[in-house]
Amino acid sequence: MNKKAAVFVLAAVILTSVHLAEAQQRKKVPRIGFLCAMSGPSPHTEGFLRGLRELGYVEGKNIAIEYRFTKGRIDPFRDLAAELVGMKLDVIVVASPPAIRPTMDATRKIPIVMAQSDDPVRSGFIASLAKPGGNITGLSSMAPELSGKQLELLKEAVPKVGRVAVLWNGANSGATLQLKETGATASALGVKLQPLEVRGPKDLDRAFATMRKDRAGALVVPQDLVFFDYQKELVDFAAKDRLPAVYAWKNFAEAGGLMSYGPSDRDLFRRAATYVDRILKGSKPADLPVEQPTKFEFVINLKTAKQIGLTIPPNVLARADKVIK
Repeated sequence: MNKKAAVFVLAAVILTSVHLAEAQQRKKVPRIGFLCAMSGPSPHTEGFLRGLRELGYVEGKNIAIEYRFTKGRIDPFRDLAAELVGMKLDVIVVASPPAIRPTMDATRKIPIVMAQSDDPVRSGFIASLAKPGGNITGLSSMAPELSGKQLELLKEAVPKVGRVAVLWNGANSGATLQLKETGATASALGVKLQPLEVRGPKDLDRAFATMRKDRAGALVVPQDLVFFDYQKELVDFAAKDRLPAVYAWKNFAEAGGLMSYGPSDRDLFRRAATYVDRILKGSKPADLPVEQPTKFEFVINLKTAKQIGLTIPPNVLARADKVIK
C-alpha cells in the first residue's frame, strides 16, 4: 500500500469512527415524557427542570422532553398517554394524579414516575410505599391527610365557624379519599361539611350559588388540579362574599386567598427528577420506594383577613411559614 492510500484509509477510519461516536452519542440522549394537566409552564415544570439541572441534565443537550398538557381537562389524558407510550420513551413523568391510571393502562413496560399522587396505595397504583412493584414509582402528595389538616387550620383561624363547604372533583379517584378524610376531621371538630362537586366551569357557578344560598361559613379548596386553573374565580368569590377559605396551593394565598397549606409543588417535582435519574442509570421502578412530602408551606394573607373582617389568632399566625401583610 502506497503512502497516499495509507493516508486515505486512515482518514476514512477516523471519519467513520467520528460518525459512529456521534451517532452513539445521539442515541444515548434519553427521551422523557411529561404528562400534566397544567396549561404550559408552571411551578411543576420549573421544579422538574431545576431538579434535572441539579443532576447535570440540560434539556436539548443531554436530555429530551416530550411535553403534553391538557389545560385543566381530564378526558385527554388517555389519548395523550397512549401517544407518549407509542413514542417509545425511556421514562414517562405523570405530573397530575388523574394521569396515572391512563398511563398505567397504556404501558406496563416503560417506567412511570409519579410527581405527585393523592394516595398511591389506596388508589391501587402500587403495592406499598416501600416496594411499589410493577413499572411505577415516585412521590405521594398525601392529599387525603392534608385535606383534613387544611380544615383543622381553617377551624383554628375561624373558631366559631359551623358550616364549611368543600369542593371535590368526582372525576378524580383520589378526591373520594380526600373527601372521606375531610369528613372525618369535620366530625371530630363538630363542623357540618357541605361537599360540592366541581368538574368544570358550570359546576363552579352552581357551587358558588349553593354556598350563597346555604350560607356557608367557610370554604376548603383541596388539592386537585381541576381547581388550579380557577384560581381567580375562587379567590374573587371568597373575597366578594367575605368567606374565609383555605387552599392547597400557596399561589392562591399569594393571589389574595386567605390561607393555604400543602406540600411544596416545586420541591415534589424537583425530587421527581431524582427518580428519572436513577431509572436512567439502571434502577427498576419496582425497587425504588415511593417518597412522601418533606417540605410543607403554610401561608396566611393578613391583607385578605382584614378585608373580610377576620382577626387571625396569634397562635395560628405563629405557625405560618409566610405571612403576607
